[in-house]
Amino acid sequence: MGVDLSDLLPKRKLEIKELSGKPLAIDAYNAIYQFLAIIRGESGEPLMDRRGNITSHLSGLLYRTSNLVEMGIRPVYVFDGKPPELKEVEIRRRREIKEEAISKYEEALRAGDLAEAKKYAQMTSQLKGPMVEDAKRLLTAMGIPWVQAPSEGEAQAAHMAIRGDVWATASQDHDSLLFGTPRLLRNLAITGKRKLPGRDLYIEVEPELIELSRVLSELGIDRERLIEIGILVGTDFNPDGIRGIGPKRALKLVKEAGGLEGALGRLGIRPSFDPSEIKRIFLEPEVTSDYKLEWREPDEGEVMGFLCGERDFSEARVRNALEKMKAGIKRAAATRTLESFFG
Repeated sequence: MGVDLSDLLPKRKLEIKELSGKPLAIDAYNAIYQFLAIIRGESGEPLMDRRGNITSHLSGLLYRTSNLVEMGIRPVYVFDGKPPELKEVEIRRRREIKEEAISKYEEALRAGDLAEAKKYAQMTSQLKGPMVEDAKRLLTAMGIPWVQAPSEGEAQAAHMAIRGDVWATASQDHDSLLFGTPRLLRNLAITGKRKLPGRDLYIEVEPELIELSRVLSELGIDRERLIEIGILVGTDFNPDGIRGIGPKRALKLVKEAGGLEGALGRLGIRPSFDPSEIKRIFLEPEVTSDYKLEWREPDEGEVMGFLCGERDFSEARVRNALEKMKAGIKRAAATRTLESFFG
């Protein structure tokens, strides 16, 4: 889910070419769940090889990543680790939604309503251990670095951006801002289209950049107050938030009352959760600096052997994706050579 602060956040549109040459930390689970939801067959079934292994996420990773590299972007994928205990409520809520969606999906299939089946199928995605290992194996073969976070992937990505190892965090969720990323990049896709959840409808989208310094300046708050606004609205660690409080009212309350404690006092509410513990998760997240980011040319034999030999991908389509990557790497190398020559 993530915290929804979209009504408050100043943002600017970007052209994808503006990201050329920039390293980006991509929230791996966020991206993979998108692929699992969207890349499906007519009746909503995920792509699978002949042995029954799900391959929708591998297809998305291959083609999205090759497009990014072709444009000169240097992606690094950050994988979630063990979630904080406070996230258990949200995890249970997501599990219940999936179980209900599975029931409705099967019901629609029995009724022969493929459009309805596909709608519910998109809500049933589950990312299991072997699928994660397959994703990491593919990225390694493609020459794309990945980082295993000890806990929340968005916290790790924000840490990498704060250190200057990447230019921005790429995710659809706003949580990265609460974790302190200087820049959040949303809608990172080459196609310019995104499917609306649960509907057979695509809308035009452009990458958008949200800069934390601008957010705090225009709202007249600091990062701790931004976290408190998130807590009032609802985060993954208190998904229900405070009933009836949206982003704009939360901002007004926090500013007028001098913080979360004063805001809760004005509302006459004693929350069932511990706000200080949620703030600690955002301000002092569990992250690691033990990683090394290296981009290299794809190992064509390894990629072809895995995707085509083991997972039944089309050889022509995989070769085309690899050619895109190699062309992007070649152009990027030439650009860096020219920059160093004229610098």
